[in-house]
Amino acid sequence: MDSTEALLKNCRLCPRNCGVNRLAGQRGYCGTDAGIKVARAALHMWEEPCISGREGSGAIFFSGCSLGCDYCQNRSISRGERGREVTVEDLAEIMLKLQNRQANNINLVTAGHYAPQIAGALRLAKKKGLGIPVVYNSSGYEKPETLQMLSGLVDVYLPDFKYLSPDLAKKYSHAGDYGEQVKAALEEMVRQAGGPRFDGGGIMTGGVIVRHLLLPGHVEEAKRVVEYLFKTYGNQIYISLMNQYTPMPAMDGDPLLSRRVTRREYDRLTDYALSLGLEQGFIQEGETAGESFIPEFDGEGVP
Repeated sequence: MDSTEALLKNCRLCPRNCGVNRLAGQRGYCGTDAGIKVARAALHMWEEPCISGREGSGAIFFSGCSLGCDYCQNRSISRGERGREVTVEDLAEIMLKLQNRQANNINLVTAGHYAPQIAGALRLAKKKGLGIPVVYNSSGYEKPETLQMLSGLVDVYLPDFKYLSPDLAKKYSHAGDYGEQVKAALEEMVRQAGGPRFDGGGIMTGGVIVRHLLLPGHVEEAKRVVEYLFKTYGNQIYISLMNQYTPMPAMDGDPLLSRRVTRREYDRLTDYALSLGLEQGFIQEGETAGESFIPEFDGEGVP
C-alpha cells in the first residue's frame, strides 16, 4: 500500500478527522471517497486581478468540501454529489491543457480532501512541462500537516478566513474550532509561500492572499478578523475584502443571512481596514453579489 492509499484508508486529512476508509467507498464529512471528482476546469475571470488577469485563471473546481458552510454558493458541488471522476494522470493533463489555453495559473478550488492525489498530479504535470504558478484556493479549514504535502508544489495560497468567533463558526459551518484551525493553517501557508511576488504583468507568482467574505449583519466580526490578520502578518500577506455574499435558498428564514450585504456595511469594514493602515489589499466596487460569481458546474474541461 502506497502512502496515498494509507492516508485514504484511515482519512484524517482535514480537521474533522473522520477516520473513514475512503478506499472501501466510505465517505467522510467532505462527501467523497477515494476517487477524485472534478466539476469544472476552465478559464475563470472572477478572482482577484492579480490571479485572473486578462487571460483568466485556470480554475479546477473539485467536488466535496470538508467545511460545508450552510450559505455556500457552490453547494451543488460542495457535498460531493456532482462532478466527473478523474485519475491522477487525467488531472495532470487537465492542468497542462489549461496552461496551453494561456491560463495565468492553475487554481485548485477546494482541494484539501484530495491533497495526496493532487500532490501526485502536480509532480507529474511539472515533469511534463507545467510552468505557470499553482494557486491553492481554500476555505482555510486545513491541517498544517496536510498542507505540508504540497510544500514546493504550490506557489500562491488563497485561503478564506471566515470567522474568529467559535459560535458563528459552529452556527454556520458546524466547526466551532474553525478560528484556531485557520490560524494554524495560515501560519503554514505563509511559511511555505513567503512574501508576495508578482511578474511583469502584475500576476502573482508567489505569496498569500487571505479572503474575508463579509456576512450581512456581522461587520464587527469582520473587523476582528481583519485586525487579527493585519496585526499578525502586516505586509507579509494581501487581504481581500469581499462583499459578494449571495443569499442561497438554504438561508431563507435566517434573519441576517437571507439578505445581501448593504453598501453601508461594506463601507464600514473597508473604512476600518484603511484606518488600521492596510495598503496591501483588494476591495470590491459596485454591485458584486449575484449569479455571475457562481459558474455552471457542467463538467466543462473534464474528460
